Amino acid sequence: MKTTRLTLAVTLAVGVSTLAACGGSSATTAPSTAPSAAASTAAGGGTATGKNITLMVGVKGDPFYVSMQCGAQEAATAAGAKLNVQGPDKFDATLQNPMLDAVAATKPDALLVAPNDVKASVGPIKAIQDAGTKVVLVDTIVTDTTIGVSRIASDNEQGGEQAAQALATLGLAKGAKVLVISTDPGVSSVDARVAGFAKKAAELGFVPVSDTQYSHDVAATAAQVVSAALAKDPDLAGVFATNLFTAQGTATGVKTAGKSGVVKIVGFDAGPDQIKQLQAGDVQALVAQEPYTIGLDGVQQAVAAINGQPVTASIATPSIVITKDNMADPAVSKFIYKATCG
Repeated sequence: MKTTRLTLAVTLAVGVSTLAACGGSSATTAPSTAPSAAASTAAGGGTATGKNITLMVGVKGDPFYVSMQCGAQEAATAAGAKLNVQGPDKFDATLQNPMLDAVAATKPDALLVAPNDVKASVGPIKAIQDAGTKVVLVDTIVTDTTIGVSRIASDNEQGGEQAAQALATLGLAKGAKVLVISTDPGVSSVDARVAGFAKKAAELGFVPVSDTQYSHDVAATAAQVVSAALAKDPDLAGVFATNLFTAQGTATGVKTAGKSGVVKIVGFDAGPDQIKQLQAGDVQALVAQEPYTIGLDGVQQAVAAINGQPVTASIATPSIVITKDNMADPAVSKFIYKATCG
């Protein structure tokens, strides 16, 4: 792997007992390409021929969740299970919960779900689990620790720390003014990223210009937020945008203000549009997750649970910093999200 200016820190937080159960797909510091379908089946607890598995993503159309679907489909096909993928049009528990209620009526053998809210999502998911469906939480979680035979997600707090360090590597020094734009409070993944960023930013001596601002997962809102921040603090030096749509909007807002490259932007996630912004210099770094592996591991754990085999309670997948300089490296480019499966 060629040397880059940004540290490609890849962190795992996998319990000692997880390696055998998840087949090692989340247990390497530099993940290899997706394992073969045969290997996935062996690692995931055998076959599930004729079994029905539902994947409820956080929001439809997000390349992160598309990539997750691709990994889940590979594992489901290998196991002989049928995968049904659903998701709301917006990351909103009031939209996702009725869909979960509808899933309950179908009584799938397993449900992989990315809850839209740590508290509001508890009721419908618990009802599904209590009815006998094996539940695996993917990407996001709920506060009720009794829900989910397995929980699989990125080490989001570490990802937030990586984002702060990336801004430092991009030239921000002690005293630099920074802004964090997230989606909504109460979403476990982005809340952890904000916490990680705040911790590292304080160590680096960065100065937040305000409390965390929220885009509600709408790119246009993120653009408005950063425009207002720049009007108030023209010397704003860096922005951390905690997810795909927020990062897209942040880049648009900074570009509109004529400060592309002056205000350093580190986004989270690596969808096709974000990669274009990275290539154009509108965004300087991206913290990419590994959603394909989350989907793959999720189905493997679900199949193991269906078959009464040991299940890994918690699996943390890695993230990596992508820059314009390193994005062509095969060890890095495989982290770029998919727009479609195939």
